[in-house]
Amino acid sequence: MAEPPASPDTPCSPAARDGLDRPVRSESSCEDRSNAESLDRLLPPVGAGRSPRKRTTSQCKSEPPLLRTSKRTIYTAGRPPWYNEHGTQSKEAFAIGLGGGSASGKTTVARMIIEALDVPWVVLLSMDSFYKVLTKQQQEQAAQNNFNFDHPDAFDFDLIVSTLKKLKQGKSVKVPIYDFTTHSRKKDWKTLYGANVIIFEGIMAFSDKTLLELLDMKIFVDTDSDIRLVRRLRRDISERGRDIEGVIKQYNKFVKPAFDQYIQPTMRVADIVVPRGSGNTVAIDLIVQHVHSQLEERELSVRAALASAHQCHPLPQTLSVLKSTPQVRGMHTIIRDKETSRDEFIFYSKRLMRLLIEHALSFLPFQDCVVQTPQGKDYAGKCYAGKQITGVSILRAGETMEPALRAVCKDVRIGTILIQTNQLTGEPELHYLRLPKDISDDHVILMDCTVSTGAAAMMAVRVLLDHDVPEDKIFLLSLLMAEMGVHSVAYAFPRVRIITTAVDKRVNDLFRIIPGIGNFGDRYFGTDAIPDGSDEEEVASTS
Repeated sequence: MAEPPASPDTPCSPAARDGLDRPVRSESSCEDRSNAESLDRLLPPVGAGRSPRKRTTSQCKSEPPLLRTSKRTIYTAGRPPWYNEHGTQSKEAFAIGLGGGSASGKTTVARMIIEALDVPWVVLLSMDSFYKVLTKQQQEQAAQNNFNFDHPDAFDFDLIVSTLKKLKQGKSVKVPIYDFTTHSRKKDWKTLYGANVIIFEGIMAFSDKTLLELLDMKIFVDTDSDIRLVRRLRRDISERGRDIEGVIKQYNKFVKPAFDQYIQPTMRVADIVVPRGSGNTVAIDLIVQHVHSQLEERELSVRAALASAHQCHPLPQTLSVLKSTPQVRGMHTIIRDKETSRDEFIFYSKRLMRLLIEHALSFLPFQDCVVQTPQGKDYAGKCYAGKQITGVSILRAGETMEPALRAVCKDVRIGTILIQTNQLTGEPELHYLRLPKDISDDHVILMDCTVSTGAAAMMAVRVLLDHDVPEDKIFLLSLLMAEMGVHSVAYAFPRVRIITTAVDKRVNDLFRIIPGIGNFGDRYFGTDAIPDGSDEEEVASTS
């Protein structure tokens, strides 16, 4: 009888093989795994049900609105406005620095703070991402555990400082991903954006004067050296493929001396010292209370300011309204009529969208060019003078304009932004965004079907600016706008081109456009209207 195969889930089983039918793990690697497992018994518990972290690459968390913990997934609220009615950031994000020795539990403490804060849009930035690129000689030293990764010179502080500055300013940043198994940066970098709170953790978090000035709160995680050694042994053996002899050699030669010389002295600059790391829940609760008080001071009210500001001025020159021909006015009559069937509403809305986008394309830059006709004659024409056109729709109604854009722009790239109104505060909140790479070089057509106060449109424009899209390369397109929304966007962003098929005069107390069109998304998708909601699609559900 044939011997039953070992489970492929067993790390050292013969079933774990590569494409040449050779065992992937050697006997020594199985022994290392056993050593790592035996080390677990030496560690004190760090919290009921809390699993040890597993990673071979540096990590920076920025995937709102989800926060996954060992017990649950937290769906956070959207990000409230981080700018004022002028479109500029009034206060920077709150930056927390977490320092301490290697394997002291900094990341665990950081995640406990995030979970306890329960606030939207927190970015966890790890110093592990910013190791310098090693030379060939340094790579060889690292492979033999002879390179000092626990020295300040091992980190790219210039990149750390510039990244943290941009994050505090609300900008989008790219962060390297460091592979600990190969001691090198991965080819792809991670994009981080949208921080109300930044938690920066690392062994040398307090070793640079310029970096210290960027941190609003400095926390030192103080853990017993024996516990840190056991944690490091377990981590490096089980997660990074090292052998126990090499780990101990590196610890004695580099890690412990570096802690004594560079890390422990920085405890004196910390605002708070957390003994016992993640086991000190009292200290973590005090930290969370302080951060909440700081965030309350940063709260902004944008929509109310928009409703009362700059509304008596003439319409801006950056506004372009599609010529109101009998055909255009006839289509508006149909889609504004509350008795119009859904099929007719969709049909004539699509016709207006196509006309609107064709009109908007005429504002793109063009340059002279000459082509040869089939008759062998030259024709002096025009060609697009930009790099690429990208469409960004404000969900949900904005996505209805995507087919019209694709119909006239070949190979156009599409991004999406989800903005909803908080029913308690009345403020817009950013819940989700997905933008194409290198969007900063493109002309961006921002699409939403209706704009009343302009609060959602302003937030979407601010997102694009934070991703380094030049203001004069943004085109805001909407089927219907209120004068208030036009003024709000033009006042905050005077170089954004605003293009629509009609502008109505008033907005009522519920922020509905008067005479208006109703809730476009509900009429287009056939969903039930939300009571007391505005015309802007930020109030729509995600279903």
